[in-house]
Amino acid sequence: MSAVTTRRGARTGAVGLRGVTGTLVEVEADVATGLPAFSLVGLPDSTTLQARERVRAAAGAIGTPLAQRRITVNLSPAFIHKVGSGFDLGIAVAILAAQGTLDPEAVADVVHLGELGLDATLRPIPGVLPALIAARAAGVRRAVVPEQNAREARLVEGIEVFSAVDLGQVMRHHGCRAPLNPPAQKTLAPRRPPASRAEAGARRPGLDFADVIGQAQARRAAEVAAAGGHHLMLQGPPGTGKTMIASRISGILPALEDEDAIAVSAIRSLDRSFDAGGGLIRTAPFESPHHTASAPSVIGGGSGIARPGAVSRAHAGVLFLDEAPEFNSRVLEALREPLETGDITLHRALSVTRYPARFQLVLAANPCPCGLSWGKGTRCTCTPMQRRSYLRKISGPVLDRIDMRVDVGPVDPMRRDAGASESSAEIARRVARARQSQAARFADEPWHLNSQIPGPELRRTYSADERAAAMLQRALSHGRLTLRGHDRVLRVAWTLADLDGSARPDTDHVGLALTLRGKDL
Repeated sequence: MSAVTTRRGARTGAVGLRGVTGTLVEVEADVATGLPAFSLVGLPDSTTLQARERVRAAAGAIGTPLAQRRITVNLSPAFIHKVGSGFDLGIAVAILAAQGTLDPEAVADVVHLGELGLDATLRPIPGVLPALIAARAAGVRRAVVPEQNAREARLVEGIEVFSAVDLGQVMRHHGCRAPLNPPAQKTLAPRRPPASRAEAGARRPGLDFADVIGQAQARRAAEVAAAGGHHLMLQGPPGTGKTMIASRISGILPALEDEDAIAVSAIRSLDRSFDAGGGLIRTAPFESPHHTASAPSVIGGGSGIARPGAVSRAHAGVLFLDEAPEFNSRVLEALREPLETGDITLHRALSVTRYPARFQLVLAANPCPCGLSWGKGTRCTCTPMQRRSYLRKISGPVLDRIDMRVDVGPVDPMRRDAGASESSAEIARRVARARQSQAARFADEPWHLNSQIPGPELRRTYSADERAAAMLQRALSHGRLTLRGHDRVLRVAWTLADLDGSARPDTDHVGLALTLRGKDL
């Protein structure tokens, strides 16, 4: 951002966000002779355009009214759509510098973020974390943000952050003798949105695998899913522990690495649910939308710049769809892209927005609409057609992307093997060791987990031993597996080998992976 100024003009910086990706915006102001007018150009949306009234009122509130001249503000690059009220502060500072109230050189290389109240108070905005990350990448080293965004802004290393409560304080920071705002003029702290059912459940104490009675195979599958980042489906009648097991998977996942912690925190910053007091989010997220959720709420969407959905909020964590066949088919089919690519791209008329969406999908399903078609199914009231159509709601292409599909049957609590199971802490230690093995093996690769190994590389470099490979080939030739299923079974086998401390998958690992996979066709 250059510091070139003229007698009538000045410029400063702001950031425009498109998803979690930011673009440095140059706010240029020109104050010229002519009839009083205030023009704001550069593709602003209606919220950004209303900055004219907010800036004029805020400047008058601190005794430095805008000049009664022709004011033109340009948000450059002008071909990028500008959305939101976060440009208010940058617009105000650029105009005040252009009319001589502030030194233009003092504000030229600074990014200003914040919404202005009519009384000149600075109000917090969403997305400060990704905005300052983008500003730092563009070479900016100084930023001004609202006081309520200060803790979040200071998580970005390499940028000197100044926080202010009102426009007058910003002006004094830049060397102007602006009057103090009356102390009675205060804004309410932003209300944090209520926690989702999934977030509340993840924070409740006592969510431990030790509470799960029996279900050894389902618990083992959950451990494998956590260790290798695999997708899992649990199918069985109501009351067998499917939801209990799924809700405990995030508790055995290791702490997030820096890259994932920044991405998860940036997404939470956009939806105003990020509490920066504890630093970056290090715990794996857990999202569980209700089966009545719409496609935009799960995938992301909305008018203008698309907002992140549940698949993005679950990035680096778990997305749990309870009663999966009850979800709208559009929602389930829309999961195909993020399951393969690890991100979601949302196209709108004015923009294309990309969000990270690399999550572990966990599905839970009853065997039929009434849930009683299990074993002999004598209590089931569904017709054969109802049973078939119920599970067909999860299409073959979606089901093909699920690494493990496990039956969860009723448990007799009086059986000897139905007592207390291992605690989450014990399982988490094994998961952490398996993750360390993968980190060492993939140290020079662009992927980090077994579930992320590309298919060609998997078959070329990470194939199983000769006997295990022959077992997989037989399953493929007999139609039990698709080619995608072959690769997913091999990835699961690698995770089983890591959990056992083996250097390479053998027939036992491949056999168990095939059992956990079930039949594809």
